[in-house]
Amino acid sequence: MSTTHVPEDTRSAPEILGVEFGRTSDGFPVARLGDLLLAMLPRGSGRWYLASAWRLMRPFSELKREEFYGHDGDLADEAAFQARVLETAEHRRELAALRRLQTRMVCSTPWGASHLASIYAEGIVSHMTAGHGGFRLSAERNARVMPALRIDSGWYEEDDAWAIVALTFPDLFTSYERRLADRTMRDKWPDEWEAIHGRTLEPGESTGKDRRDFERRHADDWIVVSAISSSHHAGMVEVVAVLGGRQGAHAIERRFLVPTAEYQAHGRFGFVIDEGRHAAYDGPSSFLGWRPRKAS
Repeated sequence: MSTTHVPEDTRSAPEILGVEFGRTSDGFPVARLGDLLLAMLPRGSGRWYLASAWRLMRPFSELKREEFYGHDGDLADEAAFQARVLETAEHRRELAALRRLQTRMVCSTPWGASHLASIYAEGIVSHMTAGHGGFRLSAERNARVMPALRIDSGWYEEDDAWAIVALTFPDLFTSYERRLADRTMRDKWPDEWEAIHGRTLEPGESTGKDRRDFERRHADDWIVVSAISSSHHAGMVEVVAVLGGRQGAHAIERRFLVPTAEYQAHGRFGFVIDEGRHAAYDGPSSFLGWRPRKAS
């Protein structure tokens, strides 16, 4: 029995995705994806960011920095820029294949009147309003959402809850959107993510779980909630701290002095006061009009 040989596609990823790379007249990396251009531009101190431009069809060597606008996130280096470009190209190609329909609907949402609607599929519509937006699932579609994540109203806002829709109906989203949704699920709903995937999230894999663990470990410690460089003590930061970082009308505040270099190295979830090393402070404050709150 004979078989037909199908030659492998030996093109590079940029060629497959229709991406051109080059450099602007002032030497910055740039890429063209159809009528979209992306550039890697400096933002000082050796750091870079992603900028964009629209419908600049001239050769790369004629383009200038000032023709690019926006700030679409930080970039570590040129390799990171190229990865972002290819990710964007992949997203655009998959998005075109999904054929979402944009239209206008007379519809009231939890965030105001709908200005524009995108129909992903029957019973799955994304609405944009003047200030916010989100998904509306029909009753039938909403019944398919796992109970622990289901919102009874069927409205899923665009900041976090959209990821629940993407998790439930992955075929309606691009690879890029599914990766974002997975990141959002791990950060926002780590327990549900673990139940779905059958494994425990390790430290560093979930901001939400890491924050919860931090708060549990330091429930009885003084956590900084405000800080300012001290104008009364050189090389020190004056901080205001509350127990467990729990702010509110009844929180008791204490001030401390912390060495500036030490404070600048604080972790993601706050600076923990070490009462054995950080001196409690009751002297003149650098906080304008500062007055301590006392529990009532």
